[in-house]
Amino acid sequence: MTTKIIDRVRSPQDIKGLTTKELAQLAREIRVLILETVSKTGGHLAANLGVVELTLALHYVFDAPKDKIIWDVGHQCYTHKILTGRKDRFQGLRQFQGISGFPCIEESEYDAYNTGHASTALSAALGLAVARDKNNQDHHVIAVVGDGSLTGGVAWEALNQIGHLRERIVVVLNFNEMSISPSVGAMSKYLTYLVSGQHYLRIKDQAKSILKSIPGVGWTLIKAGRALEDLIKKAFFPGLVFEELGIRYIGPVQGHSLGSLVEVFREAKTYDGPVLIHCVTHKGRGYSPAQENPEKFHGTGPFDLHTGELREKSRIPTFSRVFGETMVRLAEEDPRVLAITAAMPDGTGLTPYAERFPDRFYDVGIAEQHAVNFAAGLALCRFKPVVAVYSTFLQRAYDQIYHDVSLMDLPVVFALDRSGAVDDEGPTHQGVNDIVYLRSMPNMILMAPKDENEFRHMIKSALNYGHPAAVRYPKGRGLGVRLDRNLRVLPLGKAEVLKDGRDLLLAYGSLVAPALAAARRLEREGLSFAVVNARFAKPLDEDLILRWAKPGRAVITVEEGIAAGGFGGEVRELLDRERRFDLKFKSLGFPIAIFPVAKAAEIRKLYGLDEDGLVNQVREFCGRKPPRPAARKDGKGGRRSGQGQGR
Repeated sequence: MTTKIIDRVRSPQDIKGLTTKELAQLAREIRVLILETVSKTGGHLAANLGVVELTLALHYVFDAPKDKIIWDVGHQCYTHKILTGRKDRFQGLRQFQGISGFPCIEESEYDAYNTGHASTALSAALGLAVARDKNNQDHHVIAVVGDGSLTGGVAWEALNQIGHLRERIVVVLNFNEMSISPSVGAMSKYLTYLVSGQHYLRIKDQAKSILKSIPGVGWTLIKAGRALEDLIKKAFFPGLVFEELGIRYIGPVQGHSLGSLVEVFREAKTYDGPVLIHCVTHKGRGYSPAQENPEKFHGTGPFDLHTGELREKSRIPTFSRVFGETMVRLAEEDPRVLAITAAMPDGTGLTPYAERFPDRFYDVGIAEQHAVNFAAGLALCRFKPVVAVYSTFLQRAYDQIYHDVSLMDLPVVFALDRSGAVDDEGPTHQGVNDIVYLRSMPNMILMAPKDENEFRHMIKSALNYGHPAAVRYPKGRGLGVRLDRNLRVLPLGKAEVLKDGRDLLLAYGSLVAPALAAARRLEREGLSFAVVNARFAKPLDEDLILRWAKPGRAVITVEEGIAAGGFGGEVRELLDRERRFDLKFKSLGFPIAIFPVAKAAEIRKLYGLDEDGLVNQVREFCGRKPPRPAARKDGKGGRRSGQGQGR
């Protein structure tokens, strides 16, 4: 039986003696492992298939962990993890108590920096390089950055400083014309222009192969050719951006040619200043469904390896899909409705909108700060912009929301996808902070729906209130409720009573359904709680809350977000202002924590925010013990206690 090369690889040192042919075989074996694993666990497939050779070449030439490799965004690090001692744990990718889908310094010494959001690696790499020189060390610092990340402003702030300080840094620009969706903007067009078509790369590689075969003079001619290539670049691209910034530019390089990659990485090690290597790769390389549809396979759930079809099939729509369909309908009714996203039209469900209204749709790239300011300018001119963004990504635009939207009371709508706990992504992608960071914004309206039907009404309402408004909603499917034919504007700041009772269980957003189920169970134990769907974290339905906030009663708030300073904090402050000190109050939510890699349901269960957890927390707060297990009949028709009397 033929032994696989991958079985012999325990660390990057194990690949350094391999031939180019053996490296190519290892690349094929790694792709098979990634495909087999991600088809079962889900994960970021297309990006990882695209950087297998690039990662192999990096570890072949450089000496990690002494040399520091930083992966921008980090969702393309699977090959890196396989090579750095985590191959045997790879089946636990993105699983609870398994390995993270992103670099994690707590997980391995080979992970030099935690990443998860885009455009940060260059700044971090510069920091590591400056620290290296101040400490009189001599290792290399490498940042692997995608062309999509260069749409983020912080990347250009870093490049500006890198060119100024001229520290010894290797920047590997992975050009695949994609971030989550196809890269947009002038920089993407410029990089495409530099590549100038694949024929250039093929001719270059063919010429190099021919020259290498000439004994004695081949390498001399290649070196002369490089000098000629530099002259050609300066002639055809006199304003070459990176060279003008003071960064040596090498490329474009065929990103799936191990020989070419090894050669240019070795060359880059010889430079005493910053160098950028422009590699051209293909997302989804080696798996045709992912190559043909890289957006679908950017972040995928488990799928059938043979067909590429997702294993989970349901007729219940996702919140993202409901959002996209609602936006199309609202745009049909009002030509002032515009949609803005930051490099994720598909992820936010806006692709149908973009196809239906291309002149009213704006993908600004990975540039959340710009997206918010752009929306502010539109709102100032009486348009109705909707910024669709993941909750954790909007954190990057905190100042713009405050300074450029809230202070001017501009009617910008923020659709916050992936709010609350998020499957499998680990701490960088948990949307648990948005209530906290938005409720302090002046003029801001905060909403969260109990289900997908109410969500549709909230989007329409947000567009009609005439103030900044945010609607937070979870990743995944709705509850399967019936959708109303007509959309309506909800009364501003008014909650909804779902169940009557003595004490108050005030639930917000995605936890309304489990809170209602918990209250019904507690009712059977003698605990009477009214359940209110808050709808609004700001403004609160103060009159409704105060009707229940009587002496001796209990008020409990429930939210899928950080409890400290969140929705519960807003309610607590109301009770303090009204001097309602003679009641029992409890705020249930997430603690301030670093969240594990796990399913969203597992995270909610871990922190007591599923139905069972809410029942237990309310019981404990009310000083009640769980009911004893009911007696049950034994197999002979008699009765025995729930504790049993068996052997």
